[in-house]
Amino acid sequence: MNREFLIQLTNKLYRLTLFFPKKEPLRYKMRELADDFLIKPNEKDLEALDSFFEVALVQNWVSPSDLLAIKQEYANLAGELKKPKQEKKKDNPGPIKVYAEAVPVMAGNNSDRQERIIEFLKENGRAQVWQVKQILPDVSKRTLRRDFENMLGRGKIERLGERNNTFYQIKTIES
Repeated sequence: MNREFLIQLTNKLYRLTLFFPKKEPLRYKMRELADDFLIKPNEKDLEALDSFFEVALVQNWVSPSDLLAIKQEYANLAGELKKPKQEKKKDNPGPIKVYAEAVPVMAGNNSDRQERIIEFLKENGRAQVWQVKQILPDVSKRTLRRDFENMLGRGKIERLGERNNTFYQIKTIES
């Protein structure tokens, strides 16, 4: 895990929370967790930060896109935390090869699920997370939201509305 990146990410979180009300406990709690994570990266702090990002989103103190961008960066770090544990468990003398082989399998699973989501959006025009959950009952809403964020980042879909009125649709090209 790149220490310089963690410092920059912590600074981003500090700048973002400057827009929270001064006496708001969430402002200081998020900073405290980011500091703890900077000192000793662990999944517990990431899970708590993720929950706090959800609360902050609802409060509407800052731009949702700014908040979601930092939230996504922390979510990416969660994946990095899990990689060394998997490599250690396999006790493989060539951990790079093990990791390189695991990536396509993971991407394939995400790709298949995301393709089903795209097909659903093509058929229905737009959808909310709970609607997609009905066609993929074994997938958690949180995972579906991650899929939506991933597809948003790649420019495949777009988000309409906010909070409980958030819909996703296939991105239309303006001419």
